Amino acid sequence: MVRKKGSLILCGAFLFVAWNALLLLYLWGRPPMGRVNLAGEVIRLAEEVEVQLETQKKLLKQIESHRALWARQKEIGKKPVHTVAVVTTLVSGPQVIIPILVIACDRVTVKRSLDKLIQYRPSPELYPIIVSQDCGHAETARVIGSYGEQVTHISQPDLSDIRVRPEHRKFQGYYKIARHYRWALNQVFNTFSQSTVVIVEDDLEVAPDFFEYFRALYPILRSDPTLWCVSAWNDNGRDALVDSSKAEVLYRTDFFPGLGWMLLKEMWDELEPKWPSAFWDDWMRQPEQRKGRSCIRPEISRTITFGRKGVSLGQFFDQYLRYIKLNTEFVPFTKLDLSYLLKEKYEEKFIKEVYGAPLVKIEDLQQGGNLRGPGPYRVQYSSRDSFKVFARNLGVMDDLKSGVPRTGYRGVVSFLYRGRRVFLAPPEGWTQYDISWS
Repeated sequence: MVRKKGSLILCGAFLFVAWNALLLLYLWGRPPMGRVNLAGEVIRLAEEVEVQLETQKKLLKQIESHRALWARQKEIGKKPVHTVAVVTTLVSGPQVIIPILVIACDRVTVKRSLDKLIQYRPSPELYPIIVSQDCGHAETARVIGSYGEQVTHISQPDLSDIRVRPEHRKFQGYYKIARHYRWALNQVFNTFSQSTVVIVEDDLEVAPDFFEYFRALYPILRSDPTLWCVSAWNDNGRDALVDSSKAEVLYRTDFFPGLGWMLLKEMWDELEPKWPSAFWDDWMRQPEQRKGRSCIRPEISRTITFGRKGVSLGQFFDQYLRYIKLNTEFVPFTKLDLSYLLKEKYEEKFIKEVYGAPLVKIEDLQQGGNLRGPGPYRVQYSSRDSFKVFARNLGVMDDLKSGVPRTGYRGVVSFLYRGRRVFLAPPEGWTQYDISWS
């Protein structure tokens, strides 16, 4: 490949020399000029030469730019994998089409979600909005239709009830949501032939840098096989638990967050054949699907949910979700080096930081008298019950899915407590999650 690119450079240089030779032959071969028109002819020839020189200058610039690009790509092959994503962002990332799939049903308040998406969308061509509606709710359909060509409105055709066992009749809504997701994602990837998608629901409001966030993280997701999603959501994103001065900070997490998340077509090809009939989000959190892979999540959420109404009947909404802080500061993520999120680089630093932090008791944090500085500090749990007790007392979510705590990475939950960074962590030497903790 390098030899081929070198040949192209030589061809470009040869064309440059040949062009000049042809120009000289053209000038020498012109018929003799009369004295009367000599001055005019000299001026005309000078103008022609100036035009040709400008053309040659452009040609040389193109050759030089291609040579620099090929040299950079050659250099990539010699560097560790974590640098690839940064170069990919510069070379190809900006032109990738990232559709936004809005999952809708019967909430006319989808207008709030769409208004913010359209307000912050930097380009309709690079970020087409596809609203997929289930339920056949006419008023919601009219709201979506009012946006005209600003969005693409598609409708899930099968509105029938799903046959479920008697004890699951009350969960009919969860079955319909899973059916809708499968149909809508197949539309995006198979009908519209897209390579990636960001999924939001009709009760989510997005942050000003929502599109910038996913644009910058697309090449990271694409280049790291240990990642399987990028999420805009921090489950422990309440105002008191996050550092408002660190809007640019991102993390890896083993917990699938959802609530505004990016998926690649290759991952959908893996998941679609075994897509569940209900409870798709908890299914995603099972080890058979996760396969040891992680997601990216922010310190401060790039989405908030305003929908208490839903099939979950407001589960967690009043206690947690309504207090999630939405980022308001635009972070130019595409101009930042995000290679620290790639596993090899991230994990080494993460383990050193967590287990290098002083081990304290929860009472020390609550009283705070003997602690100096903003931390970090480490609180250690050793069982499911001790994790739940500590989590409740420190104000973070205490539930586990397939043994994984919300926002957890290698079992560690990172958050602020009374202005101090805290790691709620298992003992050093952690190796795997215990699914019996669910």
